[in-house]
Amino acid sequence: MTVNMTKQAAKPTISTTAKQLLGTYENYLASVLDLRSATIRNYISDLRLFMAWCERSWENSDSDVVFSPERVATPTVTRYRDYLQHDLGRKPNTVNRYLMSIKRYFDWATETEIISRDPTRPVKLVAQVTRPPRHLSDVEEESLLTAVTHSQNLRDLTLITVMLHTGLRISEVCDLKWEHIVRRKRSGHLRVWGKRNKYREVPLNVTARKALEKFEESEGVEKQAGPYVFVSQRTRTRLTSRGVGFLIAKYADQANVENLRPHDLRHRFGYRMAERVPLHRLAQIMGHDSLDTTMLYVRGTQDDLQQAVETIAWQ
Repeated sequence: MTVNMTKQAAKPTISTTAKQLLGTYENYLASVLDLRSATIRNYISDLRLFMAWCERSWENSDSDVVFSPERVATPTVTRYRDYLQHDLGRKPNTVNRYLMSIKRYFDWATETEIISRDPTRPVKLVAQVTRPPRHLSDVEEESLLTAVTHSQNLRDLTLITVMLHTGLRISEVCDLKWEHIVRRKRSGHLRVWGKRNKYREVPLNVTARKALEKFEESEGVEKQAGPYVFVSQRTRTRLTSRGVGFLIAKYADQANVENLRPHDLRHRFGYRMAERVPLHRLAQIMGHDSLDTTMLYVRGTQDDLQQAVETIAWQ
């Protein structure tokens, strides 16, 4: 049994009863949980695919083929997991996204006493091997900086320099205000409110301090247009994450650096610092709650592993 899960078949056929169940759940997500419309669409789309798969898989049974949460057992969900993983060849993170949408639905169905037992609770997600973040090479970094330097856009050069030398998240860069910058003669730091509004102070090295100082002096009176360090040159309002992503992509294209995201500049900082400082200090600088996250920067990249095995090659 195969359910077409391509973009062309984003809404597979389901029974009227299943549609009604979807409508009730969608109303709950919107009115009670007040989720974003895009999030609701994803949950409903994932659940619709599962309902369609169930109804088609029940077509050969003697009982009713109409979807009902009471008919779903734990083996039903595990078979669906196997179908996604082996029949459709979905990647683990995609399979797990579908499973989490299904688990949320049945958790709600249990709480509202539509069913007496949650069949998805024993179902485990697909194990994933955590791959180390992208490691921007020295050559790629130099090419990126050359591209932005040639643009003669001091804002963009300052932004990329700060990201490379502080490891700030993209949201933290966008939220950075002039009043958050503390500079002294031989030291300095940024006052940052990160995830869950957690405060930390990120040290500024001499490269970052000089870049910010030069940028501040160039801004002059224009700086008074707003409190934020990095603003849109068109609207003179706070630069957005989307805007940062656009300019990083633009300079990466000019530098012939493939698949570069803003977060990769944070990873570049993490890799370089992990070679020089203890992990607990790096975790403090980067705002990690767990050293497990920071450990990613000491794990070998694919190139590192390739070089390691080449050392015992016979040729």
